[in-house]
Amino acid sequence: MIRVAVVISGCGHLDGAEISETVFTLLELDRNNVETRIFAPNQKQHYVINHLTKKEVVEERNVLVESARIARGAIQSLNELQVKDFDALILPGGFGAATNLSDLAFKNENATVIEDLRKIIIEFYKLSKPIGGICISPAVLVLALKDFVQVKITLGDKNELVAKLGALEEVCAADGIVIDWENKLVTTPAFMIDAPLTQIHTGISKLVNKIIEMHNHTLVRDKGIV
Repeated sequence: MIRVAVVISGCGHLDGAEISETVFTLLELDRNNVETRIFAPNQKQHYVINHLTKKEVVEERNVLVESARIARGAIQSLNELQVKDFDALILPGGFGAATNLSDLAFKNENATVIEDLRKIIIEFYKLSKPIGGICISPAVLVLALKDFVQVKITLGDKNELVAKLGALEEVCAADGIVIDWENKLVTTPAFMIDAPLTQIHTGISKLVNKIIEMHNHTLVRDKGIV
């Protein structure tokens, strides 16, 4: 059975993980009988946003504790993720990817990824294990890998940030995916585009299925069949 690690960044699209994107990812993995483990960094959340007023509030929250809301408590600290135990990695989006998993929201092309996640992404890449990025998370993948390889991603519509980060860009609808076969990356725009939930779900479903296909293709290749 394929084993996939899912890394999230809190709970709520304005200051953590996008809930629908995360749930759609977990749903599609479950539909495909994938063994899934969820991880989040055990650290202070950068800031807290009232999702009703969309204003920042003076409050402290922990990314792992908040992420546990979506995971129904079945979650582990990011520093416990052992790449050798998994066949693929998926990062759902939400603004937490740009504030809690990285400082992309504040430093743009000069941003960095938190060290635990950076090392994990690099190790998955070096082992040729498929990686999926949803919404803004593809930019996090680029940041982590920029010193090793130029990858192809999508952030939906044309976005100057992609070129500034040194990546190749492909425009993509919410129900589509962009595939970088050479580097084993699959990305989909999700809520980077104003689209219906059904289209966003379709894009995430395609991403999950392509990640599984990439893994299976690697298995066949390694057995010398292709």
